Amino acid sequence: MSTSQNIIAHLIELRKRLLYSVVSLLLVFFCLFPWAADLYALLAQPLLAKLPQGGQMIATDVTTPFFVPVKVALMTAFLITLPFILYQIWSFVAPGLYAHEKRWVVPLVVASMLLFLSGMAFAYIAVFPMVFGFITASAPHGVAVMTDIDKYLSFVLTMFLAFGVTFQVPVAVVAMVKMGFVSVAKLREIRRYVIVGAFIVGAILTPPDVVSQFMLAVPLWLLYEAGIWVAVWMIRKPKESSTNVENP
Repeated sequence: MSTSQNIIAHLIELRKRLLYSVVSLLLVFFCLFPWAADLYALLAQPLLAKLPQGGQMIATDVTTPFFVPVKVALMTAFLITLPFILYQIWSFVAPGLYAHEKRWVVPLVVASMLLFLSGMAFAYIAVFPMVFGFITASAPHGVAVMTDIDKYLSFVLTMFLAFGVTFQVPVAVVAMVKMGFVSVAKLREIRRYVIVGAFIVGAILTPPDVVSQFMLAVPLWLLYEAGIWVAVWMIRKPKESSTNVENP
């Protein structure tokens, strides 16, 4: 097969994988569309639970009561179809990988997805109640806390992204060690700088309260330590296997 034919074949395969991904996303979205308002109510529950009796959210634009729940439904559809989309990506790139690359790429991708979802769940279950409790309690006397639904969605997505990316630290650490970019000894050596950096990241990405900053910085540090532990385990495992082969 010539180079041009090979490129065309790859483009056709890419188009097929993209089509499968988009169609699956749209199908799930259309199934969720009737419950878009309920999905937004579920997303807003951490804030609504902290508002005073009778407190509510507001919509300052004409179209936001319709489009904001639709955005939430689309985001939910993407999360549901994410495993299938990742499978399509894997099916496209896997033929070009070596056998040893396939052995560690798949676990890292699966771990990355699970950790991202875990970060979102941690933000929703643990962080949001504390953050919104602090914000509503800090409101001056006579000030009614009524957040715009679009701004609330933007805030929630930012926090989801921040915690989702933060929970990728073990994957990043293991990948860097596996590819030889850094050694475990070096990771241990820079631990103190990572801790300081974690609190700086927490101060930048979270609201201006100490609780939420700690709830991002401490998991970031602990996940870094978990990444070092996994990297050490992955290094020792091949050595132990080779030792067992040499000394049956």
